[in-house]
Amino acid sequence: MTAVHFGAGNIGRGFIGLALHKAGHRVIFVDVHESLISSLQENDSYRVVETGSSGVVHIVDNFTAVNSANNPGEVIQAIADADIVTTAVGPRVLEFVAPLIARGLAARTAPHPLAVMACENAIGATDVLKSFVSASASDVELSRARFANTAVDRIIPIQDPTQGLDVTVEAFSEWVIDRTAFGCAEPTIPDAHFVDNLAPYIERKLFTVNTAHASIAYLGLLAGAEHIAEALTISSVTSLVDDVLRETTRMLVSRHGIDENDQRAYVAQTLNRFHNPDLDDELVRVGRQPLRKLSRHERLVEPAAALSEVGFTPVALLQVIEAALRFDVTSDDESVELQRMRATLSAGEIASTVCGINDDHPLFAPLVASIARTLG
Repeated sequence: MTAVHFGAGNIGRGFIGLALHKAGHRVIFVDVHESLISSLQENDSYRVVETGSSGVVHIVDNFTAVNSANNPGEVIQAIADADIVTTAVGPRVLEFVAPLIARGLAARTAPHPLAVMACENAIGATDVLKSFVSASASDVELSRARFANTAVDRIIPIQDPTQGLDVTVEAFSEWVIDRTAFGCAEPTIPDAHFVDNLAPYIERKLFTVNTAHASIAYLGLLAGAEHIAEALTISSVTSLVDDVLRETTRMLVSRHGIDENDQRAYVAQTLNRFHNPDLDDELVRVGRQPLRKLSRHERLVEPAAALSEVGFTPVALLQVIEAALRFDVTSDDESVELQRMRATLSAGEIASTVCGINDDHPLFAPLVASIARTLG
């Protein structure tokens, strides 16, 4: 069995690639970073090291790597022959991956459909990928694949630059896959969990883990911290993060009927993970790409909007949105653009263009008031 995985970074090697390897697949890593591809081509194996007392070390072998910029034909043929295609490239890179997948489907002669799964921190990422693939693939070619949405969760800290291909990861991981896309023939991936209704899982993760992570980053930076561990020692940060998670818990229980006690336990587990000293991270890195994180269906605005739609005006989420708007890091292109918008647009314009909230939405007025406080 063969799996083609786009994105040979830490998530690709330390999470998705590891799970596919453990499932018995030969993994073909696809990336555009020549030094990384060369290193994968030159080595027979790498290690995935779990933090904590268990100290489990996984050896990953039986892989190869291809530079998609230099050898697109090789990637297309690999997709044509593969059983699974996965991605961990970031939601905004999916449109650049899609044409290769479309061409791979066009060349495909295998009798069984290709399983395609975008493993990204975004709702409906595989649907987005499929829409890009559809732009250059016929209906017949699309029928050669099964596109399944997923929810993925594993914290991977900043890596020691001297450790080469090895990846240090937290012991916890979760890969949940929508089985309905496959009928009765989902792929065998022991480390993945197949479910009939993915929405509660993906939103629970996005609006707990990702919302909390972003909140710690943006609030911590305003408080003068530089790392997650440092931010979590600041009472004003941790108190407001707790309030944020109470709001997202309220939203998730209301929207999906999640048991409130189960959600509180999930919140506690999430915060415990962030306190793991082996998973410390730079707040600037966690907060990067603020325009994406402030967009309509992302980790901050979506739960705030959902709460306002049922008559509850969020307070803590709006404070974090204010903090995110102040994310000013010149090395981050989205931050530079966000600060340009703060300097040239009105609060109402930012609400609609950045956050996707228009004046007919119940969140609009409190959101505009929050944004206005950042424009002085």
